[in-house]
Amino acid sequence: MPVGLLLLAVFIGVPLMEIAAFVVIGGKIGLGWTLAMVVITAVIGSALLRYQSFSTFQRIQREMAEGRVPGEALGQGVMIFVAGLLLLTPGFVTDALGFLLFVPAVRRGIWHFVRARMSVNVMQGGTFHGSAGFEEDFGRGFNEGPAGEDRVIDLSEDNYSRKPNPDSPWKDRPDLPDPNGEK
Repeated sequence: MPVGLLLLAVFIGVPLMEIAAFVVIGGKIGLGWTLAMVVITAVIGSALLRYQSFSTFQRIQREMAEGRVPGEALGQGVMIFVAGLLLLTPGFVTDALGFLLFVPAVRRGIWHFVRARMSVNVMQGGTFHGSAGFEEDFGRGFNEGPAGEDRVIDLSEDNYSRKPNPDSPWKDRPDLPDPNGEK
């Protein structure tokens, strides 16, 4: 299905489902209780957003301190943010989707579904290192590729010049020592 058609279906379908849900639920429990439910779900959503985003942020920091790329934690952080937006949006359909995204097992399932269909290209030091998983070690990778393959590129003097380029945004800083010991 083309992305444009999918977006059109979402932008037309979701509001129609929300209107239908408001009519049906409002007819059963009344206008006051329906509006109260919308406000209560927004309050609960903001509290869940605050709690779960804080714990996810801590997990991201912990994984980075251990030298791992926090791919899953970042993905779950994005899903928590989307869940909070859905719960703050008035409506019962968006609230149901938002509450589902606050369930860790649902987020893990979505993450594994998305990750299985995703390829990540890593660029380090101006060189593409091909596809990489999110759980790769930071300490590896700068000089090694997959399975210990050497990724060091040696430059000869013909490939490297110390001459300043006037068009470069990187200017020599007189306050820093010259790495070649030249003055």
